[in-house]
Amino acid sequence: MILPIVMFGDPVLREVGKKVEKITDEVKRFAADMIETMHHAEGVGLAAQQVAIPLQIAVLDVRDVEDRPSKMWINGQEVQPDAFMPMVLLNPELSFGKEKVIGIEGCLSFPKMTADITRFARVRCQAMTLDGTSLDFEAEGLLARAIQHEADHLNGVLFIDRMSSAAKAGLAGKLKRLMRAHK
Repeated sequence: MILPIVMFGDPVLREVGKKVEKITDEVKRFAADMIETMHHAEGVGLAAQQVAIPLQIAVLDVRDVEDRPSKMWINGQEVQPDAFMPMVLLNPELSFGKEKVIGIEGCLSFPKMTADITRFARVRCQAMTLDGTSLDFEAEGLLARAIQHEADHLNGVLFIDRMSSAAKAGLAGKLKRLMRAHK
């Protein structure tokens, strides 16, 4: 089922998600609905807050983005990210390398807005999967960027919070319109 995506101005986007304590049929159905919603909106990631449920659930799918490659490692061995897509992360915890990179980002809760955002080039993610197992991996490229973006959502942080003041000033009119549309 395609869920409505909430837009900037909705207070749920600023909520820190509650941990998923138990994987129920309801949680599995919700994750499937999130994946369907993300694909329908042509996104590469979606956090539960973006569909008005403040939980620590994020979904990702970077398979169809050929101009922004991704790399993934499990136990130090490189694996094909496509084999893990779409990916559902419950209660993800991140740690980062030292190098940072600037890249273009958008957000389904901020339609038709993009900006250059500085993120860590490499990220380690430890999360639970829908089958209750632990997934521990490292990522670079678009997958690393998307994981950081969605993890921010799970903690009430929006990509505009990571923009330079000049980029935010350039989007001020669009942001005000979004806020007014929400009220």
